[in-house]
Amino acid sequence: MSREGRGLLVSIFKNFVNSLKPRQFKGNFVGKDYSGNQYFEIPSGRGHSSRYYVPKGGDVSKFDEGLPAEWESWLRHRRKTPPTEEELAQNLAMMKRRKENALKIEEKFKSSEVEQKKYTRSSTSYPQYGEFELYPGKKPEEKT
Repeated sequence: MSREGRGLLVSIFKNFVNSLKPRQFKGNFVGKDYSGNQYFEIPSGRGHSSRYYVPKGGDVSKFDEGLPAEWESWLRHRRKTPPTEEELAQNLAMMKRRKENALKIEEKFKSSEVEQKKYTRSSTSYPQYGEFELYPGKKPEEKT
């Protein structure tokens, strides 16, 4: 029976040979979002693979701009598979609908706020008494 590389020296030699092999530094293209950002993945033999993205136009100074939630969860290894084009399109349409509905609600309540202001009394939020100072260090009759 052969040992098939189970010895200590054989495993050391295999590790040495593997360390000399070039590693993959350029990632495989995985997908693109609606903003134009490109997403890449560098597979690893064990553990988590490295995932990163390149902002639109390759301008790396814009790394702090918001990412779509689907892609961010993929980058942080919260999901195994990258989002599909259909999923991105569906979520983008839902986001646009929510913004439109929010604008409609805001317009609806803007008109009611104006009407409410007409009917409310203009009173102070804190009572004022003549015997107490309004401005610290000045007598009640002195005002600036």
